[in-house]
Amino acid sequence: MAVPKKRTSKSKSKSRKAKWKQKAYDAYSKSVSLGKSVMSGKSKSFIYVQQQAEKNL
Repeated sequence: MAVPKKRTSKSKSKSRKAKWKQKAYDAYSKSVSLGKSVMSGKSKSFIYVQQQAEKNL
């Protein structure tokens, strides 16, 4: 069974954790920005289907 020989330093651990959190925040930020763009209806960079309400009279 593989076992690490030495303990990982706190600075290295914190650095890795910070990097992971930054990547998560960037993904969140990008998705929120895209959502705002879609909701405003001004986006022209991609196509999405809008459903129209049918009125049966």
